[in-house]
Amino acid sequence: MTPPTSRTWARRGTTPVIRVRGRSQRRFSIAALCCYKSGERSRLIYRPKRHTDHKSGGRKSFAWTEYRDLLIAAHQQLGGPIVLVWDNLNVHKDRRMRAFIDAQDWLTAHHLPSYAPDLNPVEGIWSVLRRTSQANTAFTDPDDLIRRLRHGLRQIQYRSDIIDGCLTATGLTLTTPRLQPQ
Repeated sequence: MTPPTSRTWARRGTTPVIRVRGRSQRRFSIAALCCYKSGERSRLIYRPKRHTDHKSGGRKSFAWTEYRDLLIAAHQQLGGPIVLVWDNLNVHKDRRMRAFIDAQDWLTAHHLPSYAPDLNPVEGIWSVLRRTSQANTAFTDPDDLIRRLRHGLRQIQYRSDIIDGCLTATGLTLTTPRLQPQ
């Protein structure tokens, strides 16, 4: 991952430079769900994955089984039915994934329109992550990168206001009103 840059400083007349040793051929993926439930705080459920065999023709992204496992874990954590709003990633539309979703009575899936990342709250999470814990950082090795990613995502998990803000930024709203504290 090339380090994202944000504001920094340098001596007057000197351009700040972030040196990176080179591009790694290692690959990481992260799948995340922004979870909103009436009357409860918003939650972020995520799974990082390190792809060790992508050079030898192995998979370079999450398989449908890993998304299935993420949904099952989310169902267990949330303790209720899930209405899933997904983008049009090919794995999300895989026939095996559709068969899994159709077989579950606790899971309903809807797909966002094509090319509509502005309607996906998870895209807001990635933006926040890049601008906060990842900004102006050159990672020493892949383990450092994954450690920092997990730390940044954990910080976001504890801030339900950030997760709510990512939903608000999409312009979408919950159809059921949230319970007001008494």
